[in-house]
Amino acid sequence: MKPFLILQLRPETDASDDEFRAFLAKGGLEPDQVHRIRLDQQDIPASLRLGDYSGVIVGGGPGCVSDAPGQKSAVEARIEAQCLSLMPQITGQDIPFLGCCYGIGILGHHLAPGSVTKDQYGEPVSASPCEVTTEGRNDPLLDGIPDRFEAFVGHKEAMQHLPHGCHHLVASPRCPFQMIRHGQNVYATQFHPEADAHSFETRIGIYKHHGYFPPEEAEALVDMVHAANVHAPAQILRNFVTRYRA
Repeated sequence: MKPFLILQLRPETDASDDEFRAFLAKGGLEPDQVHRIRLDQQDIPASLRLGDYSGVIVGGGPGCVSDAPGQKSAVEARIEAQCLSLMPQITGQDIPFLGCCYGIGILGHHLAPGSVTKDQYGEPVSASPCEVTTEGRNDPLLDGIPDRFEAFVGHKEAMQHLPHGCHHLVASPRCPFQMIRHGQNVYATQFHPEADAHSFETRIGIYKHHGYFPPEEAEALVDMVHAANVHAPAQILRNFVTRYRA
């Protein structure tokens, strides 16, 4: 099979490694079936050809596409530019793509600059109650997913409106655009399909001073994620891998 390209944006090694392990485990992938690039450490090679891959998976990270240029670190600005450089080909050729959390920001920013902001729909670290839309019930990536499920979230920015050419697949009361599709094969989720309670506990410890929540709430948030019933989102990642494995 062609490998899957996994692009990671987290500059913290513990968080990046944990996310990578989760992508493999939840996607049913082996390390030799993927090409991992940590964009905090290296650029996308000029020789890279998207046609050599079954699909592209983009992970989450602490950066926000809606931050002003002066608010972004040099690393965050470079990572954003690297991701955006692939989007014209991905959307133009309808290349299989699954953007997780930060990935919906990249896709929205590419399709409709200004559509992803901090104006509203941000969510604290929590298990968000999600609901599959009428259109989403017919989407192959949501095969086997219950109409209502919980998913782990934690984000400062969100998509404010659905860009042209996109389909609305999953919503939640606090954040309407939890999962979308552009064309037939380009997907993005606001929630983390790869995350389970243990991985979110790791991220709570790493990001407790990044403004997602008051640091003194970290212990209570860890208890919350372990009490949550979050299982369905992993099936979305597995469905993506199964559908596009080539």
